[in-house]
Amino acid sequence: MNGDEEPRLSARELLERLEPSLRVRTRVRAVAALVAGLAGAVFVLGLWWSEPAPLPGRTRLAFGLLTAFCLAWACYGGWLVRRRVPLFATDRVIAAWIALAACASVTALIAFVAAQRGTVPVPALVVGALFVGAALVLVVRAHRRRAALLRRLRELGSEPQP
Repeated sequence: MNGDEEPRLSARELLERLEPSLRVRTRVRAVAALVAGLAGAVFVLGLWWSEPAPLPGRTRLAFGLLTAFCLAWACYGGWLVRRRVPLFATDRVIAAWIALAACASVTALIAFVAAQRGTVPVPALVVGALFVGAALVLVVRAHRRRAALLRRLRELGSEPQP
């Protein structure tokens, strides 16, 4: 080794050096998901509880669905805030699946309500299908990114933490 070469770092040392530069962005994203999820859940629950008369079943279903997805985002944000190890794009995979579940469920709910009313809201279903398609693209991209990072980690000779 001559004086111009830098010493080789192990995969773990490399990750430890990179972690501080990645942590701030991940933490900001996590706090944003946590706060937005909690705020959304409080808002939807406040609307739901402030209704004066008993609501129809499909309206209760819609409020429950929206509350569940807001809480899912809040749980996702809380999980990210607590993590202290490299995620290897697991966070992106989880976020993409939450988005896909939300888009598909809301689109299905719109179709269900339309069928009960005897109408076909074509524009709403087309927009819902576009959102489902976009979420599917995000799921595929997130899985590919995670696979590429894990492949790279194996090439470096280290195993991911559980």
